[in-house]
Amino acid sequence: MANAPDFDVVIIGAGISGINSAYRIQTAFPNYKYCILEARDNIGGTWDLFKYPGIRSDSDLFTFGFQWYPWHKNNPIATGDSIVQYLGEASSKHGIDKNIRFQHRLKHASWSSAHQEWALSVEARGEPTSISARFIIFGTGYYDYSTPLQAHIPGIDNFGGKVIHPQFWPEDLDYTDKKVVVIGSGATAVTLVPKLAEKAKMVTMLQRSPTYIAVLPNASSKSLIDYIMPRAVALRMKRLQWILLARITFTFCVTFPRLARWVLGLRTKRLLPKDMAFDPHFNPTYNPWTQRLCLCPDGDFYKALHGGHADIATGVIKTVTSTGINLESGDVLDADIIVTATGLKLQLAGGATIHVDGKAVAPSDKFIWRGQMIQDVPNATFVIGYTNASWTLGAEATASMVVRLLGKMNEGGYSSVVPRVENPEDLKETALLNLNSTYVKNAGSIMPKAATTGPFAPRGSYLEDNFRAKHGAIKGLEWVREPLTK
Repeated sequence: MANAPDFDVVIIGAGISGINSAYRIQTAFPNYKYCILEARDNIGGTWDLFKYPGIRSDSDLFTFGFQWYPWHKNNPIATGDSIVQYLGEASSKHGIDKNIRFQHRLKHASWSSAHQEWALSVEARGEPTSISARFIIFGTGYYDYSTPLQAHIPGIDNFGGKVIHPQFWPEDLDYTDKKVVVIGSGATAVTLVPKLAEKAKMVTMLQRSPTYIAVLPNASSKSLIDYIMPRAVALRMKRLQWILLARITFTFCVTFPRLARWVLGLRTKRLLPKDMAFDPHFNPTYNPWTQRLCLCPDGDFYKALHGGHADIATGVIKTVTSTGINLESGDVLDADIIVTATGLKLQLAGGATIHVDGKAVAPSDKFIWRGQMIQDVPNATFVIGYTNASWTLGAEATASMVVRLLGKMNEGGYSSVVPRVENPEDLKETALLNLNSTYVKNAGSIMPKAATTGPFAPRGSYLEDNFRAKHGAIKGLEWVREPLTK
């Protein structure tokens, strides 16, 4: 009789994805032995790491929160600290926190077909250690937490002030009465500008091209549902309401792009100061949801533009000088601080290397099955959220499929399951992430491939994907029934 692995399931990362996966595993398989390996010393993932001013969710918390531990406050948008607190409450209430191993960083994962298990090389509080597992869940997201995206900014080394990347915001940075230029027009920049404008002398958002910035009411008062329904029912209905609202909005934008542009543009024009031009600052060249739609709660971004301490500039950087930024248009932006909110670097598996039977796995050479399992990699799933809905919905659909696969393995006596592509030449490739943002396009050498049809196609929507995960046909997998031998 072979030795059993240390754990039935090892989850990498104690953020949204990892905590949700842990709950689903312990609920479906109470006899399973599992653990969560967390590289940092606290739960929260992105929300524990990023500390820049004003950090908040850019999805509503009714869908960004867990189905099994609903977001119980009335405001849909929450601060980073509130999200970390919420995750702590959820993990503590369900005993998940007892299974987290902090300061445990996965360095390498090696699958052995002979042993039918994973050997994990882990750095545990600075010391190397090994862990064996039957199944791995990578809840690490797809951001590189140690290295920011290095955007090319001409002359940035000339700058005499401070250059800050939001990913590593200094806690002691004092921007009171300073001139701040935020380079970028994505969610981070849109979040930073109104918060910085509260203390700074002037905050200028410098963008190469504009983005869509939609207003989302963030009222903390109760809705009608809260008054007429029991609390538990009201929370479930709110979650479904926000799932449907997000899906309807996305479908409207991609089905009627010209009308969507007009609606968003009309709303934006009404919110701008009278002396601020709509074009070129707020008239994107792309259609809505070709890049992710930015949200500003209660219109805080537009309110900042009215406050006299925030402005926007659209143009191409000619060079950075010791005192500011010169644009190709001839405009000059004076600055004491430059913030490079130019996107995030993508990374898979938290930077860990993966081998199968001694051979290195290059994810970009492989197709991804149902948006979560990589071709030819057994007993491993990667939690990748949606680009057009909240991340947690993607994590939930992934967890539903993992539970189903593990259940089938138990019932059928299988020791492993692995996605296989029988005729790769018959598959027409497409992008896994349906966005043309710069940081996504730059990740072609990192992310796995998707196909236009079949089980290797990108995900569609949460309701469809979660139903398929629980009840749909399972194709494209090889099931292995082998004894564990050492």
